[in-house]
Amino acid sequence: MQPIDSSALALLDLRCPRCHQGHLFSHPAYALTKYAVMPERCPVCQVAYEPEPGFYWGAMFVSYAFSVACFAVGGVLAYYLFNDPAVWVYVLLVTSLVLLSAPATLRYSRAIMLYLFGGIHFDSRYRRTPIPSVTKLPAGTQRS
Repeated sequence: MQPIDSSALALLDLRCPRCHQGHLFSHPAYALTKYAVMPERCPVCQVAYEPEPGFYWGAMFVSYAFSVACFAVGGVLAYYLFNDPAVWVYVLLVTSLVLLSAPATLRYSRAIMLYLFGGIHFDSRYRRTPIPSVTKLPAGTQRS
């Protein structure tokens, strides 16, 4: 895993807030039955991903903001792309947009909640340094 120095980029890549290397979620977002599964601890630095019981209840408010943004964008797109269509077109488009973005909305709401309110800050001492690749030397030569 390549280390990420920026907390914003680590958040966008859904990485651990302390080491910026461990993944926040165990499965990819397209695994629709497991997209919300998070490990208890970071596989790299062992920080707990749930600082206290019920911590992610607050992520509902972040998720709500994402849903409102989907409603606004979907409504504006429907108005301009379909020239102010009937109400059922708005409802269908906005509902589809919210349902299709649900896995990403949940993941990013949890990540934002953890980064902003989890009390975990980046510390480069917890990074796992990649093991340098060993190159074979020709027979009879020595390393200096």
